[in-house]
Amino acid sequence: SLMLLSPDYPACSGREVEDEEDQSSVREEALKITLHILKNMNQSDLANTLQTKVISVYQQKLKRKLFEKFKRINEGMSLHGSSTLLSEIYTELYITEGGSGEVNNEHEVRQIETASRRPATQETPIKCNDLFKDKPIRRVLTKGVAGIGKTVSVQKFILDWAEGRASQDVAFIFPLPLRELNLMKEKKFSLMDLLHHFFPETKQLHLIDCDAYKTIFIFDGLDECRPPLDFQDHVSLSDVTESTSVDVLLTNLIKGNLLPSALLWITSRPAAANQIPPECVDQVTEVRGFSDPQKEEYFRQRISDQILANKIISHMKSSRSLYIMCHIPVFCWIAVTVLERMLGEAESGEIPKILTQMFTHFLIFQLKHKDRKYQGKTDTDPHQTRNIVVALGKLAFQQLEKGNLIFYEEDLKECDIDVKEVSVYSGVCTQIFREESGLHLGKVFSFVHLSVQEFLAALYAFLTVISSNTNVLEQQTTAVQHDFKRSTMSNFLMNSNQTLLQGLLTQTGSSSHSKEETVKYIKEKIRENPSPEKSINLFHCLNELNDHCLVQEVQTYLTRGDYRCLHGARLSPAQWSALVFVLLNSEEELYEFDLRKYDKSEECLLRLLPVVTASRKAVIFCVPVLVCVLICMLSFSPLCSLSNCSITEEGCAALASSLRSNPSSHLRELNLNLNKPGDSGVKQLSALLEDPHCKLEKLDLSNCSIPEEGCAALASALRSNPSSHLRELNLTYNKPGDSGVKQLSALLEDPHCKLKKLDLSNCSITDEGFAALASSLRSNPSSHLRELNLNLNKPGDSGVKQLSALLEDPHCKLEKLHCSITNEGCAALSSALRSNPSSHLRELNLNYNKPGDIGVNQLSALLEDPHCKLETLQ
Repeated sequence: SLMLLSPDYPACSGREVEDEEDQSSVREEALKITLHILKNMNQSDLANTLQTKVISVYQQKLKRKLFEKFKRINEGMSLHGSSTLLSEIYTELYITEGGSGEVNNEHEVRQIETASRRPATQETPIKCNDLFKDKPIRRVLTKGVAGIGKTVSVQKFILDWAEGRASQDVAFIFPLPLRELNLMKEKKFSLMDLLHHFFPETKQLHLIDCDAYKTIFIFDGLDECRPPLDFQDHVSLSDVTESTSVDVLLTNLIKGNLLPSALLWITSRPAAANQIPPECVDQVTEVRGFSDPQKEEYFRQRISDQILANKIISHMKSSRSLYIMCHIPVFCWIAVTVLERMLGEAESGEIPKILTQMFTHFLIFQLKHKDRKYQGKTDTDPHQTRNIVVALGKLAFQQLEKGNLIFYEEDLKECDIDVKEVSVYSGVCTQIFREESGLHLGKVFSFVHLSVQEFLAALYAFLTVISSNTNVLEQQTTAVQHDFKRSTMSNFLMNSNQTLLQGLLTQTGSSSHSKEETVKYIKEKIRENPSPEKSINLFHCLNELNDHCLVQEVQTYLTRGDYRCLHGARLSPAQWSALVFVLLNSEEELYEFDLRKYDKSEECLLRLLPVVTASRKAVIFCVPVLVCVLICMLSFSPLCSLSNCSITEEGCAALASSLRSNPSSHLRELNLNLNKPGDSGVKQLSALLEDPHCKLEKLDLSNCSIPEEGCAALASALRSNPSSHLRELNLTYNKPGDSGVKQLSALLEDPHCKLKKLDLSNCSITDEGFAALASSLRSNPSSHLRELNLNLNKPGDSGVKQLSALLEDPHCKLEKLHCSITNEGCAALSSALRSNPSSHLRELNLNYNKPGDIGVNQLSALLEDPHCKLETLQ
């Protein structure tokens, strides 16, 4: 009977079958009947084989549908434009794993700037096709600012599966965009009804066995979800056939009550990521958009004329603000749309160098070309154009206030846009305002990108001021004003932008006075000493207005020299803000922030905190402990040096607590030398090292008067955390005693210990301690330790002999050794290294010793040995 199920066998020869679709339908029914019979006959093996066959039928149908839906991309265009095959223009995006689902209230452009300074070495890249590959994770949350490529990444993932290129261990992928689910908020469905509604090809599939076959649900656009997701008081649901509201289905799927074995991939903008509780997320990834090489790859792939492509790349690199925005794929497309014609000499004019100019040119290009495209005209109707732009600007403004990036028909009605005439708006601004129809229950509208929505909202505010002397910004909340900082209406006061706008809109009048007033107003706001974030945004506004007075004032201080250039300077709050702006927008990479370069004062440190958090390394000396803790809580820097900062046990406790409460901290190196943590402080730091989320790789506790109890606590913490990231531990100039050294030796004996470098110089270690260290390393041939500093200790001849026995062992992996010895010890070391031609030791430091003539002769003989691998001897 199974032969009848083969697609190569004429299973339907007794019946007229006119096409392949009919054959498939008949075969499907035969499969289900046979499966039912086999189960009644207790033929489980045959039934399972047949079940796989049934699943394969539905899978192929689903793949064909998804392939047709996702094979093309409307790159920034609405349905009125032409689409392109995704495979022809797709450029790989930079996606990283790690981080947390915490909310980020920074403006998204500032988030891009911060991310652009983050060193690649801090992050682990991951490809979308590897999200669920060989990992016991169920729920992945992918964050990314608007337009960074989350939806395209989802589209490529689905297309690769549908084409058989990747993820072929997955039986089903069900993409359920939240913007479409919003249209169903008033209706009730069971999970199976919902799937059948979106994917009619699976209607005969009555249940989904996620334990038997891998199934992925994709929820794209958590930030676009209108129904509230209540994870606290939600209705518990486990039956896939029980009807309820869409939000209840979503929460139960995410919680794992529904289909607990199903895999979930959720995408969201950062501001909405915290809607899902941390315990409901197994892994967080971040779409970082285009890396610098990927930006160039996009332009070269998008533009066939490579000479023109090079011109565009050079121009984008000449403007820091534009080049940073090119991390966003949609902005790259906007730049190509504008610059391809301007640099290609199809249109003349001043080449845009700032964001406002770029968006203004983009808007004008769309408006100029709409008549040519739809009506065959070459001139625009200023009155109609103004009405449309004002209407779209009002929509952008009001929806920005609500935090909405997608809109529905009721939203348009609120802004006095006639839904029947909406095609006029999307037709006029084809590549700005998009209309998505052909969905299951209605239409969805959106602007091509958040920055374009902000631009139009700012333009609306500007036009309202000009025409009616009404400042709509003053009527709105501070939240919307914060979103405006980048594209504030003041930017339209630029003469170049005025000239462009006057060519299309009604007369705006002379605004030179308004520009001067706006500059004055912004400077007053800066002098009010706002937060660093607000100050930086205000300086971006001044920059867009071409006012550089404050910036030029602080430049004189930075030219004083490389050391304490601000010492004695009495800067105003506005000048401090200008200094931060200058340092953050410098062409030079912010590798190291050294407080000594500016001024070793608390005020200097607090004022320059944004620079500290943007730097890869922070070096801070002699400032109060609370400030140091604040820095570690805020810092994105991988290295922080708090040397000689009078940190006591209370400060260590606060420091450890702040790092434990921030699992996404980028801190990897912490220098606490010359402080006084005491036993209690060291125990708090030990508790931090015991935390599996702690990412510290280097810890310097030298000169901290740590006794044996502290060393024991550190060793115990590292032994209890086999996943510890710590690789270097510096305990120089402490007092571990032989007891503490024995605890550290027990740590080194543990095969899970990942320490590569241990510094115990000047710790009063005797021969007993040397013996313990040597014994532990000999008993652990898989030890990761490569560098051991035992200088300025008291090993005696006995201790050096124990160490020599270790070096004689062919399994010893030590590469660098610093040690205290006598002339007899020199002989023992030399003999050990000569007898071990496979020794890994490359550096031997015997400074501050008295080997005598005999010892020197022994070392010289060692160096003459052709088998000796030593590269450095001091």
